[in-house]
Amino acid sequence: MDVLRPGSTGPAVAEVQAMLRSLGLLADELERPERPEESAYDAATELAVRHFQQVRGLSVDGRVGDETYRALHEARWSLGDRLLRFDPERLTRGDDVRRLQELLLELGYDAGRADGMLGADTELGLRAFQRDYGLTADGTCGPATLRALKQLGRRVTGGRPQLLRQSASLVDSGPHLIGRVIVIDPGHGGDDSGYTAGETTEADLVFDLASRIEGRLAAAGATVYLTRGRTVDPTAEDRTAFANQARADLFLSLHMEAHGSAHARGVASYYYGTGSGASSTVGEEFANLVRREVIARTGMLDCGSHPKTWDILRMTRMPAVRVDCGYLSHPVDRLLLLDARLRSTVAQAVVAAVQRLFLPADADPPTGTFLLPARG
Repeated sequence: MDVLRPGSTGPAVAEVQAMLRSLGLLADELERPERPEESAYDAATELAVRHFQQVRGLSVDGRVGDETYRALHEARWSLGDRLLRFDPERLTRGDDVRRLQELLLELGYDAGRADGMLGADTELGLRAFQRDYGLTADGTCGPATLRALKQLGRRVTGGRPQLLRQSASLVDSGPHLIGRVIVIDPGHGGDDSGYTAGETTEADLVFDLASRIEGRLAAAGATVYLTRGRTVDPTAEDRTAFANQARADLFLSLHMEAHGSAHARGVASYYYGTGSGASSTVGEEFANLVRREVIARTGMLDCGSHPKTWDILRMTRMPAVRVDCGYLSHPVDRLLLLDARLRSTVAQAVVAAVQRLFLPADADPPTGTFLLPARG
């Protein structure tokens, strides 16, 4: 779809405004044009969109692109509004699915991640609940299943129900990297060069960084794939589908940022999360490890780790993290990132973080000190 922004007009703007009103984010009493094509993307609409993006863990830019438009549609659904069932060809998405996943997880059933997408894991968890409660285990969430869920109520309290399960699975998998499948995603590519710093583009720099990480991980015994070459720019759906088909253990997306503010600089990491409890616990741990290792080894500014619901994090079936390695628009960060030695240091930091993720707590070294031994 065409991106909607302040100044846009037409039926698509009217549709977005109607969704914002239904969510209580846009006042009903505001004057509306008689015809949809006369609807204008005004300041009130932009403010409502920014609020929605902030709450939903999206990029807050006040514009409605594909991700924000889908999120607005998904936010309209409440649990009980429709029958929910698994469709492998087209996954059912919405806030009602997320609420179903949260209820199943609270009751102790493994329904996968509470990401609002009804996948195979959610169906298995739903069937297990139906079977235990004496219902027809058809994997369809209808009135009878909803009544049972409401009658049982919350049974797991305190913390996140998935945390122990995910952490135990990580420890049980062993500390080694041999046989691990890791997908590295260099941002941009092809005609999308990202930010340009002199003759060097963001796409080229992150591809170089990804190649350095690939070589180090491969030397440690991991199987590593890149989501793109130098001349292509896959969609977020293509990138995540590639990682899912490869049955990756980890997914790491690499970017370098730019901003109009002269003060914007530093390293930030992102993991899947809504900001209100539903998140990828292993993804959060990995995001923190990568960011802290990069900061400790480069001395760059620490911008923290943050939950986001971007497609690149949400649609992966494994722990996924995006790392913004600095701001090419900032003179200090740009000088650092253009230095091949700094990029080698960042690659070393990422590899150390990957290895630390699989180490037991009693064997985990202090941040910034771990060096992966070379294989003989």
